[in-house]
Amino acid sequence: MELLGVDSAAISLVFDGANTGTLGASDPQARVYDELQFTFGEGPCLESVSNRAPVLVLDLAEPDDGRWPAYGPAMLAHDIRGVFAMPVLIAGQYLGALDLFRRRPGLLAREDLTGALVAAELAQIPLLDLLGGDLRVAVADPGSAAWAELTTITRAEVSQATGMLVAQLEIAPAEALVRLRAHAYAEGRSATEIARDILERQLRLEPH
Repeated sequence: MELLGVDSAAISLVFDGANTGTLGASDPQARVYDELQFTFGEGPCLESVSNRAPVLVLDLAEPDDGRWPAYGPAMLAHDIRGVFAMPVLIAGQYLGALDLFRRRPGLLAREDLTGALVAAELAQIPLLDLLGGDLRVAVADPGSAAWAELTTITRAEVSQATGMLVAQLEIAPAEALVRLRAHAYAEGRSATEIARDILERQLRLEPH
């Protein structure tokens, strides 16, 4: 944050096109910004991994920039104007992104952009340490179930709550996750908070 002149930073994990977890965050607010990408299913980390390239948004308040119709306004509500994401590549797989958040609009300086790319490379180190054996198995055998196992370090409460919804509503896991995230969006809360309410039996979603 000090070197790059940003207000917050986070490392997002991305699996199968979804933001599945936050590996690290500079502060509690950065974790909130990252979780919003999971709740809305859109945002800089997802776009960065999907395009396999940095994503640089100079000003979310720019009226012509409507790439994230839900995530953009949510970040503006948190007074964040600039967002930047650098993909994290490990063993040929794009597993996440380094997300940088800034309250003021504008482009990163050339030296800061270079530093952000280097920081994304350095982010490989803790990610490799954390993923360890599963990653080695996945790289050695891309057809194995190891990639799915990597998600066990991610939003465990959301996964557990999704399982409960599958049993309660007799629906597929994908639909259960959509229902959970939609409820979070409608309530203006994070998916993790909704998942905790479901797990603690304080909330029960009704069948359609």
